[in-house]
Amino acid sequence: MDRVTSSPVRDLLALTRRPGVISFAGGLPAPELFDTNGLRAAFARALAEPDATRALQYSPTEGDPALREIVAARLTRQGLPTGCEDLLVTTGSQQGLNLVASALLDPGAVVLVEEPVYLSAVQCFQLAQARIVPVPSDAEGIDPDALERIAANERPALLYLVPTFSNPTGRTIGEARRDRIADIAARHDFWLIEDDPYGELRYSGRPVSPLSARVPDRSIYLGSFSKIVSPGMRVGWLRAPAQLRQQLTILKQAADLHTSTIDQAAAAEYLATADLDARVRVLRETYRERRDAMLTGLREITPPGTEITEPEGGMFVWVRLPGEVDTAEVLQEALRHDVAFVPGSAFQVGEPDRATMRLSFTTFAPDAIAEGLRRLAKALS
Repeated sequence: MDRVTSSPVRDLLALTRRPGVISFAGGLPAPELFDTNGLRAAFARALAEPDATRALQYSPTEGDPALREIVAARLTRQGLPTGCEDLLVTTGSQQGLNLVASALLDPGAVVLVEEPVYLSAVQCFQLAQARIVPVPSDAEGIDPDALERIAANERPALLYLVPTFSNPTGRTIGEARRDRIADIAARHDFWLIEDDPYGELRYSGRPVSPLSARVPDRSIYLGSFSKIVSPGMRVGWLRAPAQLRQQLTILKQAADLHTSTIDQAAAAEYLATADLDARVRVLRETYRERRDAMLTGLREITPPGTEITEPEGGMFVWVRLPGEVDTAEVLQEALRHDVAFVPGSAFQVGEPDRATMRLSFTTFAPDAIAEGLRRLAKALS
């Protein structure tokens, strides 16, 4: 545990819960967009006789068959051919990542990550006592030339990526670059971990096919309903080749026996009856407006020379301020003005670029985003 760092985002939650704070720190779905009535009805159906005892009983580690069938069909439509037997239901995709790290990483094993990287993934790899090696990125995501060079030198066990609307940068790796990454993974014989919690939240641009579809025998795909249904349900899944999936199932047995039976049953009921595609369209329309409000506001308040990503989807905007700025210091001033963000150094494994920061745009309506950015402007000045 000495090597495992605390999550600054989780640490910030206590500070940002006080009344009046506008927090762009956490990647939180908009609570007013939760389908509360639909989910309440789904739980009621899951608990209706004669199925109530099944929903309240122990269940198979692999997960609810009805839920896995629905997820498999959805992934197949999205370009990743999947059967029910290919999936393991997890307690959120974070548990899936933890299981993968436990199964594939011995102490000292090398894990490659795109720099900057999702910080909770770093915690998983630290807990496995892996050696985390960052790979540089540019506006299109991880640099394949750097990946080729580092993979040849380091002989990694796996590469971890959020290739679509990345956390924290919001960037998306294009088709041609995905082809190169898959080729490098195959030639250097390392596992490819594709974490895809945001893929359905696209607001502009053209869809890209899953990275895992290119090397299915060496890929683990992680998914979740947290961003499009409810994070509180903690229902996720992983797709993995048969032999590895069996090992991951045994690890899950040791961790929690199985994911909540009632939550799985309710999720299956909800997905079987609700028009999830229609719900996703509402999320896209709402979040597109909020993304645009944040991008417009940031351009108005940041100094010349600021670099701002323009994500095609997801939840985050990545900002780099010009000059020798430490956004950790800016954050302290921002909190005095009742606004928050996450300093970019929290997401960096190597020498941090302290002039960076991550802001989430999904939680607040455009008028609240505008007010939060007015407060941030005072801190920046």
